[in-house]
Amino acid sequence: MNAQQKGTRDPLTGAEDYDEFGGAFDAERGRAQEHGTSVSLGLVDVDRFAQINSDHGHETGDCVLQNVAAHLAEAGDGAGRVFRCGGDEFLVLLPATEREEAFLFFEKLRSSFDSKRVFDIKGKRVTVEVGLSIGVASCPEDGSRGDDVVRRAEEALHRAKTGGRNKVCLSRQEKMVTKTSHYTQRQLERLAQLAKQEGVGEAALLREALDDLLRRYDVIRDS
Repeated sequence: MNAQQKGTRDPLTGAEDYDEFGGAFDAERGRAQEHGTSVSLGLVDVDRFAQINSDHGHETGDCVLQNVAAHLAEAGDGAGRVFRCGGDEFLVLLPATEREEAFLFFEKLRSSFDSKRVFDIKGKRVTVEVGLSIGVASCPEDGSRGDDVVRRAEEALHRAKTGGRNKVCLSRQEKMVTKTSHYTQRQLERLAQLAKQEGVGEAALLREALDDLLRRYDVIRDS
């Protein structure tokens, strides 16, 4: 989490309050529109959190939330902003991040979280199994307003929870096909270099290239 990002923070976890999200999202959406890229977010929920509180006590539950918040902040490595939505849910905002990148980011985040946590609660060692379910959505693909994109992330999170928990789901039920299925590593490296050089998103460059290809073969015509 960037130390320069100031605002109201949750006293328990140190994450930003959800009230800060709207302004942060609008600012990143404006930058994304300017550079032809996307803004993505992940809604992160602690699996069976109510049962953790019931079985081990609220002090243990608080430790779990602090651990999850720290993991989200560290995994972002300064690239994302972490907001606590309340209860056991967090929202991670990823600026200038396409849907595919966001999915891979959150899958790595989920899989790198050590599910077995040990806490010292009043001198007693407490071991807790913790899983993370995550719903991912992006702007403009899933809407232009922050509320709309969050709603789509909530729908994806619901599928992750009902589909077995401890998994990542996209906002739309579709098979995740990565760019590496279609392009060589060298092509992807050169695409990333060009996007950085031109200051635009990789998806914008690919859309432009596809339009040129379709026009070349007279598939689409300019009006």
